[in-house]
Amino acid sequence: MVHLPTEFPDFGLTPEQRREAVRGHYYEWPGMDGGRGEIWCYTDRFSYPAGDKVLLHVSSTAPDFSMEIVRDGAAEKKVFEAKGIAARWQDTPDQCSAEGCGWEAAFEFRIGEDWPSGAYRVTLTAEGRDGGPIRCHHLFIVAPQPGRKPGRILQVAATGTWLAYNTWGGSNHYQGITGPNRDQYSPLVSTQRPWCRGFVVLPPEAPRVPLEVAMPPNTAPRYPHMEWAYATGHSKKYASAGWASYDGHFFRFAERAGYEIDLASQHELHFSPEILAGYDCVVFVGHDEYWTWDMRDAVDAYVENGGHAARFAGNFMWQTRLEDEGRRQVCYKYRARAEDPVYGQGDIRRATTSWEAGEIGRPGAATFGLNATRGLYAGWGGCAPRGARGFPIYRPEHWAFAGTGLYYGDVLGAESHIFGYEVDGLEHEIRGGLPYATDRDAPEGLQILAAGMASQVEESADMAAEDQFLGDEDGRFSAEILYGTASDANLDKVKRANGMIVNFPRGKGEVFHAGSCEWVAGLLRRDAMVEQVTTNVLDRFLRR
Repeated sequence: MVHLPTEFPDFGLTPEQRREAVRGHYYEWPGMDGGRGEIWCYTDRFSYPAGDKVLLHVSSTAPDFSMEIVRDGAAEKKVFEAKGIAARWQDTPDQCSAEGCGWEAAFEFRIGEDWPSGAYRVTLTAEGRDGGPIRCHHLFIVAPQPGRKPGRILQVAATGTWLAYNTWGGSNHYQGITGPNRDQYSPLVSTQRPWCRGFVVLPPEAPRVPLEVAMPPNTAPRYPHMEWAYATGHSKKYASAGWASYDGHFFRFAERAGYEIDLASQHELHFSPEILAGYDCVVFVGHDEYWTWDMRDAVDAYVENGGHAARFAGNFMWQTRLEDEGRRQVCYKYRARAEDPVYGQGDIRRATTSWEAGEIGRPGAATFGLNATRGLYAGWGGCAPRGARGFPIYRPEHWAFAGTGLYYGDVLGAESHIFGYEVDGLEHEIRGGLPYATDRDAPEGLQILAAGMASQVEESADMAAEDQFLGDEDGRFSAEILYGTASDANLDKVKRANGMIVNFPRGKGEVFHAGSCEWVAGLLRRDAMVEQVTTNVLDRFLRR
């Protein structure tokens, strides 16, 4: 039984500050720390093979810094350190979020030939103007070597989503300082900038997005993760993407559980799809929202040829394009039909809008069995804030639930709150107490194992409009994508949504999809049933 507090946490903010934490646009920018001074860094690429050279770009108010690199797995291991590295303050373009910072490299080093694949955390430390330490954190991936790797898992980090949410410099795919009034999100985002605060490391007390409060009756929603971010100087989007909130929890779980696991970025899927062929099981986790056409091609071919794809992730929503050799991501999103140049000339199938758009002709369910436009929000704001917290089980006899003791009607992961904050679903009907997909996009042979309620609209007779953060904008967008217009009648067709666990065969391979961003919360919180289902999937796909 989950016993939740009935009051929202207090981070010392006034009501005005709490509102600014949610409604305002705040972000990291060079010079923000004022008199203390600051240090920032980024690497020239997301990932590197062993033996490759890394360029570290640094801007610092201090004349020199020390550096430590640690592999961030089940056990942390220091692999490199250096001191007295020279640095200087470097000018940064106003639109660096879209254009890149353009800083000169301050240091270069080579990946050790013996560094195993994984995530490597870089910490730079220097002396601030007040004599105290100033720090920054960065992360890069050591990609695996090519070749057959029986018994190993390949985890693909959701780097397209990290990039989309990165607030450093002022703009991302959500808010921004672009446009004539400097108030629009940017359809272009650059890899050549630091990660925002909270993407690489977080303290254990950092709230996740889904509410851990038993909301009293007639209570306006609050957003503890954004309030905490505002109060502590972290990115507003720290809980929406990044290694620290999502991908890292799965990687550490897998190593703790005794699995051999490698890590790649989505850039490998796009530019080097052959990397998948060496693995029996490829895993995608967390908030995994942004993909290119080529990335999907890589996964589809892999599964068709006998591979196994396990997706413990939610919100498979947007098609992106990569430009400038992968240094820039493009996604026009809600403005695509008006602004994306491919609508005027080019391959319209590559339009950077929802995968379910008719002009693309490639719904997300064709790859992973579920669509983002039939799911969306659960457990936060005015979207099922008192909802199920876990996945209601419909087919407990399925192999994925072996050893759990789950029964029909049980809720998997309620204790650890694995259902939310964004989920993927399908149209379906209930016959004889069991769900069956009626969605035209559902792959042949798909079984719905679990399904919970979600919403695309904050809808309550007691919720004032000024208290709504999510509103109905996403619901109206889904209505337009699926039915042609954002009318009230079409909104009514999409606003009541769902999140599912599904399993289906494809070609010679197989796909398992638990369509929720928060599955990793069950691994972080050591939920035994969630761990059991996860190992059932991995063991089957690894042919253990």
